[in-house]
Amino acid sequence: MAVEICVKAAVGAPDILGDCPFSQRALLTLEEKKVPYKRHLINISDKPQCGSKIFPSFVNFLKSKDPNDGTEQALLEELKALDEHLKTHGGPFIAGEKVTAVDLSLAPKLYHLQVALEHFKQWTVPESLAHVHGYTKKLFALESFQKTKAEKQYVIAGWVPKVNA
Repeated sequence: MAVEICVKAAVGAPDILGDCPFSQRALLTLEEKKVPYKRHLINISDKPQCGSKIFPSFVNFLKSKDPNDGTEQALLEELKALDEHLKTHGGPFIAGEKVTAVDLSLAPKLYHLQVALEHFKQWTVPESLAHVHGYTKKLFALESFQKTKAEKQYVIAGWVPKVNA
């Protein structure tokens, strides 16, 4: 069975491999290891934006020392946008029934958000964002996620210096 990999398409040429060094590194590794793969070219100018600002919003809120500085509201707005996307696109994942690279990118970020904010701010994603709750539950239940996640105590330890900075 071949690995499926999404890589950047060339600007202005959606059927040609693009100039991303990270894409090339991944492809180089697969080639060197002789791992069979199926390449999907992604038009970066048309990439899905869903969840792209969640992580920076989470970090700003986590580091915030002023409860009225708008960082919590900014995070809530991003999570509401994610909730709305999941509701209108039929889920349970970003692009529908199958896990995609966007989901795999968001999963660890949402895990850190959940663990760190609960620990440092006693904050949880509001219950009203039911689609986000269902999404994270589905992501965190993936066998691949369970095999690769850090234990909560280590996630917390990793954020200690950043929160106090």
